[in-house]
Amino acid sequence: MNLLSGYLPQQLTDAEISAEVAAAMAQTGAKGIADMGKVMGVLKAKLAGRADLAKVSAQVKAKLAG
Repeated sequence: MNLLSGYLPQQLTDAEISAEVAAAMAQTGAKGIADMGKVMGVLKAKLAGRADLAKVSAQVKAKLAG
């Protein structure tokens, strides 16, 4: 397992994910939960394989809701 993990892309930290979420929200002009699809569309393409998209989705939802 350790051998294979050396070939996998480095996973992003929570802080890095948060920064990417903020950037995607600014890029799309997202203001509310109705804009979640736009933000996730940008992030899926950018973070695929580098972050757990369920965790990304939770962060987007929390930022857009509050």
